[in-house]
Amino acid sequence: MSASKPSKAQPMTESDIAIVRIAPETSFKNKAYEALKEAILKMDIYTTPEPVMLDERALSERLGVSRTPIREAIAMLEQDGLVKTVPRRGIVVVRRTKMEIVDMIRAWAALESMAARLITTTARKRDISALRNFFKDFGKDRLPQDHVEEYSKANIAFHQALISLSESQVLVDMTNDVLLHVRGYRQLTIGRDERLAASLPEHMAIIDALEERKTDLAEKLARDHTLGLAAYVEAHGQELFS
Repeated sequence: MSASKPSKAQPMTESDIAIVRIAPETSFKNKAYEALKEAILKMDIYTTPEPVMLDERALSERLGVSRTPIREAIAMLEQDGLVKTVPRRGIVVVRRTKMEIVDMIRAWAALESMAARLITTTARKRDISALRNFFKDFGKDRLPQDHVEEYSKANIAFHQALISLSESQVLVDMTNDVLLHVRGYRQLTIGRDERLAASLPEHMAIIDALEERKTDLAEKLARDHTLGLAAYVEAHGQELFS
C-alpha cells in the first residue's frame, strides 16, 4: 500500500492572523489620564477651603479630544482615589481629612528615610551635593521667611529630588500617590514661623549626612524631619485654613 502524499501547506491569509482590532479611543484615554493626573498632582488643593471641580466639557475642549476618553480617564482617576463624581455637582478633586493627611505624611517619612538610606550607598557625591542648589538663594542675607513662596517651592522640589535620587522607581511611584496631599500641607505649614525656623537647618543636616555616607544618621534625620510635619499637622491641622 503506497504512502499517501503529504498535503501541500496552504499559504496563510490575513484572516488566519490573530489581529486584535485597535480601539481608536484607547490611546486618547491613556493620554487624557496621564495629562489629567499630572495636572491634578500639580494643584494646590489645600490653599482654599473651596472644592476643586473639574468640568468634563471644558477638559474635552482643552485636551482636544472627545468626551469619551475624558470619561474613561476620570473613571481611572476615581480608582486612584484622586477624584470622585458627586451627583448633581460634577467631578471634584478629593481632599483628605486631617488624620488621613497625618497618616500619609507618616508613610512619606518612612519612604523618604529609605530613600536617604539608598542614597548613601548608591548615589554619586556630586548628585548629592547638587541638592544644596535648591537652597543656594537662602541664608543669613536672604532669610526663607522673607521669601516664603519661593522657599516653599524649593522645599517641595528638594523632597521630590530626594526620592528621585534613591533611583528606586517603586519609591517614586509610591510617593507620587501621596504627593498631591502631602505637598499641599507642606506648603500651608512652611510659612508658619515655628516650622520655617527649623526647615533650612534640617535640610542642610540631611544633605551633610548624605554626603558623609552616614547611612543611619541620614535615614534618621530624613524620617524625623518629615515626622515633625506630621506632628505639626496633627496638632494644628484645623488652624491651617483659618
